[in-house]
Amino acid sequence: MPELPEVETVKRGLAPTLEGADIISVDQNRADLRFPFPQRFASRLTGTNVTSLSRRSKYLLADISSGDVLVMHLGMSGSFRVENEHSAAMPGQFTHERGKDPKHDHVVFHLMSKNQKSARIIYNDPRRFGFMDLIPRAQLGDHPYFKELGLEPLGNDLSGDSLARLFRDRKTPLKAALLNQKLIAGLGNIYVCEALWRSGLSPMRAAGTLVTKSGRPTKKANELASHIRQTLHDAIDAGGSSLRDHAQTDGTLGYFQHSFAVYGREGDACRKDGCGGTIARTVQSNRSTFHCPKCQS
Repeated sequence: MPELPEVETVKRGLAPTLEGADIISVDQNRADLRFPFPQRFASRLTGTNVTSLSRRSKYLLADISSGDVLVMHLGMSGSFRVENEHSAAMPGQFTHERGKDPKHDHVVFHLMSKNQKSARIIYNDPRRFGFMDLIPRAQLGDHPYFKELGLEPLGNDLSGDSLARLFRDRKTPLKAALLNQKLIAGLGNIYVCEALWRSGLSPMRAAGTLVTKSGRPTKKANELASHIRQTLHDAIDAGGSSLRDHAQTDGTLGYFQHSFAVYGREGDACRKDGCGGTIARTVQSNRSTFHCPKCQS
């Protein structure tokens, strides 16, 4: 499933075409994806203007002039592609054709951009685990999708102090705590493994060990918050990670996977200078965890 950097990459790819655009019409080619589409989905969007595009956790949020928010989730294999007069100008080395089989084009947005140029945004999803919904903006925070989501890890909300508040007295393994969406929204398996390696922290240690008896963050807690943010920013700058399904809206592959220090590298030498350890794989909560037992403690 795409993680936060991949969703953020898609958002940034859609924004130049989608923000400020008028929705001329919508082709809805099936009744449901993971969930049924809301009633009158296409007609409620037709004739509206997209006032802004944002992201919350792994959700894309398009505010429209009617007062609703178009909520979009990519699921396992969902992708968007933008088609306009520049669509043919594809880069070569990091491009593939996935997501263009028309039988999986489930939603097509016909747009007039803010520059008065026509465009189409096509949502393609072979596995149909993604979904779309329309929710009044005033009700968004209380909606079941969002009401229990934790803090966003990209901004200043994530800090050593916030980790101390969230992790105090928690005996759960550190990796499990970081993946708990009620604590921190949007972190996924890949980037947690990478951030923990950068921080020199074992994924198995108790989360509460990053908090002093007085409730203050330890030095390692401050370092972890910084490394989480930096890992996410590095991945976004690289266009995300293309392991199976992810590509950007122009078809370009992400390439952060070429920078993985631990994820998927079981049996390889640790890349930390002077470590000499070997990357190990273990299973936590039915997910693979990759780490270096020598330099992560």
